[in-house]
Amino acid sequence: MFSSPAKKLLLINPNTSASTTERLTQTLSPLLPPGWHLHAQTARFGASYISCEASHAVAAHAALEVWCEHLHSGMEPPAAVLLGCFGDPGLFALRECSACPVTGLAEASFIEAAALGPFAIVTGGQRWRPMLERLAQSLGFGDRLLHIETVAPSGAEMLADPDMALRCLAQACQAAALPGVRSIILGGAGLAGYAQALHGRVSLPLIDSAQAGLRVLIHGLAEPARRAHNGFYAQWSNVQLELGS
Repeated sequence: MFSSPAKKLLLINPNTSASTTERLTQTLSPLLPPGWHLHAQTARFGASYISCEASHAVAAHAALEVWCEHLHSGMEPPAAVLLGCFGDPGLFALRECSACPVTGLAEASFIEAAALGPFAIVTGGQRWRPMLERLAQSLGFGDRLLHIETVAPSGAEMLADPDMALRCLAQACQAAALPGVRSIILGGAGLAGYAQALHGRVSLPLIDSAQAGLRVLIHGLAEPARRAHNGFYAQWSNVQLELGS
């Protein structure tokens, strides 16, 4: 009897930090169920840490380029795509052109948190607050998001100093545990794996945004693909984006 080929989960890190890609890979690879394998790729251009509107916009383009180059690489197409950034840059564009389910760390963790009731977010970088509020609203979770607690260190800085990150995140989670909040999302690729480390320090359930992304895709909770073939609707001028039909 022939075994069916493994399903590929394509993980796209939309920033240029290889250490962030490695963090996501180390966190998610052991959690893959039988029949799945992870292929992680890092953006070729953009910011090493996405922390503002401009870097978020560039990251969306970089994510699209990773997707296109992967399809032209000759490797088998993915069964699902995960955007490894809590702001989900390029989510709607990738979903429009992809023939497989696509989600991001933010959308996936919103799905899981909303199943428990109103939720809060803890993440790094003050500029993320309005960006995440807008994203939650656009994805239909605005009424469930009660609070965003931002910490001064960025996700990249916390990734570089795990002890500082644990202290900082524990305080932020305690501050985010407001009346009515039923769970707290630890949002950010650089925070992958910290929810388990903080277990016991916070009274509410903690949702790891990276692990949520994996679960939502593997268990079929992501929005299904809208088209049978990969492809763009637009005709480009001076943009290096090509996609197989």
